[in-house]
Amino acid sequence: MTADIQKTPRQFIPEQFKLEQWEELQPFFEDLKNRTIETESEFHRWLNDLSEIQAVISEEACWKQIKMTCDTENKQLEEDFNHFCLHIEPRIKPYADALNKKLLASPFIASLQGKENEIYLRGVRKDIELFREENIPLQADLSVLAQHYGVITGKMSVEVQGKEYTLQQAAKFLMQSNRSLREEVYHKVNERRKQDEETLNTLMNDLLQKRHQVALHAGFDNYRDYKFKELGRFDYGVDECYQFHEAIKTFITPVVEELYEHKRKQLGLEVLKPYDVDAEPEGQQPLEPFKNGDELLEKSTAVFSRLNPFFGNCLRTMQRMNHFDLDSRKGKAPGGYNCPLAETGAPFIFMNAAGTADDVVTMMHEGGHALHSFLSHELALSAYKEYPMEMAELASMSMELFSMEEWHTFYPNAEELKRAKMEELERALSIFPWIATIDKFQHWMYTHPNHSNQERTNAWLAIHAEFAPKNISWEGLEDYRAILWQKQLHLFEVPFYYIEYGIAQLGALAMWKQYANDKEGTLDRYMLALSKGNTLSLPELYQTAGIAFNFSSDYVKQLLDFVQSKMKEILQDA
Repeated sequence: MTADIQKTPRQFIPEQFKLEQWEELQPFFEDLKNRTIETESEFHRWLNDLSEIQAVISEEACWKQIKMTCDTENKQLEEDFNHFCLHIEPRIKPYADALNKKLLASPFIASLQGKENEIYLRGVRKDIELFREENIPLQADLSVLAQHYGVITGKMSVEVQGKEYTLQQAAKFLMQSNRSLREEVYHKVNERRKQDEETLNTLMNDLLQKRHQVALHAGFDNYRDYKFKELGRFDYGVDECYQFHEAIKTFITPVVEELYEHKRKQLGLEVLKPYDVDAEPEGQQPLEPFKNGDELLEKSTAVFSRLNPFFGNCLRTMQRMNHFDLDSRKGKAPGGYNCPLAETGAPFIFMNAAGTADDVVTMMHEGGHALHSFLSHELALSAYKEYPMEMAELASMSMELFSMEEWHTFYPNAEELKRAKMEELERALSIFPWIATIDKFQHWMYTHPNHSNQERTNAWLAIHAEFAPKNISWEGLEDYRAILWQKQLHLFEVPFYYIEYGIAQLGALAMWKQYANDKEGTLDRYMLALSKGNTLSLPELYQTAGIAFNFSSDYVKQLLDFVQSKMKEILQDA
């Protein structure tokens, strides 16, 4: 297998074409809409041309977003992105709907046989069902509005010890053993967030109302139910999400509380505060696995190469193509992502690395996403590559756990390696209550669309208290707790894309359990599942990877027991 990925050659759109004005794109859609199809071969040529134009548009739009998030202070990049959202994408949608209907009406559709086309066509039917002409301007506004979050938060910085830091960089101080420094930085970060509290509240209100209107136009009572349909959640629904929340609260939150009680004793504190949970004990420095983005990439490539040479070669290919922006700096949007590029195949990884152990995990995570892009690139149609998010996150979260065995590249000291592994497993468990909190909060927001800011705050505090470990004291920090939700970019930019992390984290733990007994076979099954893209159902994709698509209480308890046993092993090996 080679990572020397080849850009898909164009047969329909000229190679030199750039997506800048609608008038230049429209003739291709007119061709597809009006083309006479009289034979099966003409039908398949038409379908390939449709796939090609989808890939061209997707990649061009992705580059506009990548460039804007890398430099939120560049107004031209923001204008280019907004122009696409407001003046090109809205004009594409009626054509997309007409082409979907033309596809389903074709007498040659019977030639689309096999599981991959069954999955593809159910997605087409879903898109037709949801399409409403009156939603086009609303969805255009929403695309632009959602990006305002990155512009607002990308400007946030604080001064610590006479030097300016982004909020991502400042998080390093919360790992220090000096508690007074941690508390000082924690207050500075949250006071900076509070400066934009009302701005972000207003932004969320705008997003909520427009999203609710989209749902009403499409015949839904609320945006939650609309979004579940739009996301293609064919294999689970609202009830299963609520059941998952309860399983997390029943089984995982108590274990996280135990971990935090151990942390409290380790730090010698009477009361654990939010700025203590990532701290190192007295005399122990935070892990410093790398100095800058270049070193992070070099070491990550070495880790991936030892797991499988193909994995490392994928990162080298991306490096040759300049498909990384890893270091945190002022003016970058927050967070990290892997952006698939439909034509090129090799994706782009964006991060805000600041030299922490968390950054290593993020790089492993995004690298797993990147492998998914490489492995699914050869699939025939663009739609086959649009894999479900529950599978995308399985790819990334599994890679976090697989890679731990090779982390000595970052942590040559055995004691530091043990610490890094324990922190990863603690993170893998402690993320579950937060996932349940964010997901349940979204359910509340969108099923109560006319709520006030105060009602939203009250709901947030109640839901947060339901899942958060009880042994973290928020006394005196109530104002910060009330706006904690505002730091979660998914709420603003990609609504309801969050429960996938919980489903996939369970799946990743199952993959790691399988890996512990059969490394080579597990990686083979992992790669095979990723190569299937969106050509199988979620349960079938998970089955291909060798695990069950399951997030029941019994499954949660079973995998929780496994993780706890592995944590004991790591401690005993020290």
